[in-house]
Amino acid sequence: MDFVAGEIIAIDKPYAWTSFQIVNKVRYHLSRKFGIKRFKVGHAGTLDPLATGVLLLCTGKATKRIEELQGHTKEYVAEITLGATTPSYDMEHPVNATYPYEHITRELVEAALKQFVGDIAQRPPLFSACKVDGKRAYDLARKGSDMQLEPKRIRIDEIELLECELPKIKIRVTCGKGTYIRSLARDLGEALDSGAYLTALTRTRIGEYKLENCITPEAFPEWLEKQTAQ
Repeated sequence: MDFVAGEIIAIDKPYAWTSFQIVNKVRYHLSRKFGIKRFKVGHAGTLDPLATGVLLLCTGKATKRIEELQGHTKEYVAEITLGATTPSYDMEHPVNATYPYEHITRELVEAALKQFVGDIAQRPPLFSACKVDGKRAYDLARKGSDMQLEPKRIRIDEIELLECELPKIKIRVTCGKGTYIRSLARDLGEALDSGAYLTALTRTRIGEYKLENCITPEAFPEWLEKQTAQ
């Protein structure tokens, strides 16, 4: 593999790591291996710190493919808790409101999920990297802003209900670029006349890159030696 010319590396991002921490770790090992102080590495699509799974890194000239890779279909497995909400729609912030959920059944969940399949308008979370007047939305949120971001057109190809142990459910989602599974959780809660937030998220696929073929950050140095061995 020619990492200087450009390669795509599929990493299994661990829980609580940021996407930038993964980039920095891989860049560090590549820089040491090849003696290049500023090794070019970028990622094709951020994963939230509390999410795990497929994160694509591009090295060298392959960084020109980042936009193309971001456009590939993605697959997620998500755990959602019904009956409560948080400001960030996930576990980054504590529960700020609770709602009845005893009226919810598996049949109601399956019917509600169908509403979100297709080309839909979705409002991104304020705690996100979306830009508002040149500023990151999460910076505004942390300063106490409660503004609402404008909805964006996204595509969800498929939603499958994997488990339903109320108030928790697990779903598999296949979707296009720009989809926030956190926002899907929030919207699902509203559709069920309740509340909901994301309690676990794993990205299992980006295009042809699958989770089972990814490298962990811990295994990356040894893997790198095998790829560059003469």
